[in-house]
Amino acid sequence: MSQEEFEYKGMIADYWDLFRGDTSGWSDRPFYKSFIDTYGQPALDIGCATGRLLLDYLSQGVDIDGVDISPEMIAITREKAKKQGLNPNLYIQSIEALELPRSYRTILVPSSTFQLLVDPEAAREGLRRIVAHLEPGGALVMPFMLIWNEGQPLEEESVQEAARPGDSAIVRRIMRSRYDPLARLEYSETFFQVLVDGEVMDEEYHRRSPATRWYTLDEVVDLYHEAGLPEVKAYSGFTHEPYQEGDELFTVVGVKKQ
Repeated sequence: MSQEEFEYKGMIADYWDLFRGDTSGWSDRPFYKSFIDTYGQPALDIGCATGRLLLDYLSQGVDIDGVDISPEMIAITREKAKKQGLNPNLYIQSIEALELPRSYRTILVPSSTFQLLVDPEAAREGLRRIVAHLEPGGALVMPFMLIWNEGQPLEEESVQEAARPGDSAIVRRIMRSRYDPLARLEYSETFFQVLVDGEVMDEEYHRRSPATRWYTLDEVVDLYHEAGLPEVKAYSGFTHEPYQEGDELFTVVGVKKQ
């Protein structure tokens, strides 16, 4: 995906933090930090978005850089960093074209960032690029979500509303998903409305077709091995417990050969 085709823009970027709310207690924060503590610094946050993890770790003294395909997300991160007195190294690049000026001991790819690479060849190239930025003995940490399971509806819709800080507006987000179990692809639509006193003052529509790919653990392990990560461990969710069959969220850690 080229930078011109980035998807996280407009109201998606503007209201990203609004709909996530307070993330300070999310379990992935200490979980990812534990791998930075184990494998070392510098670290890299791929798909850093608006800096949720990046700025938290920087404030703790971690040497960590951030990269995201969305210029709008990076701009928000810069503004938040400035307010906190932080000066992160931030890059606007896609995963499959990753080319940064230094290598890293620990690379994090949080959320479902890697799963946004829906083309298998792009995913392989992206993983190869990531591993090329790992120092020998360094670790790649990526979570994976099983987005659809047998028996679930093939189409879903959710509606969320949040009060916009600073004025009386209500932001409504309508999200629709359609699933293709054979291809293991999710197609999504997101519709935003900004309401003041019940009247729609602004709206915006986004469509990603397809949006996300999901993987089995065996597929992920094969991708890691192919990319040059011979030592692979899988964990249940954001815990240090081993992966269990049926986990809908699992984290895979691969270590580059010394």
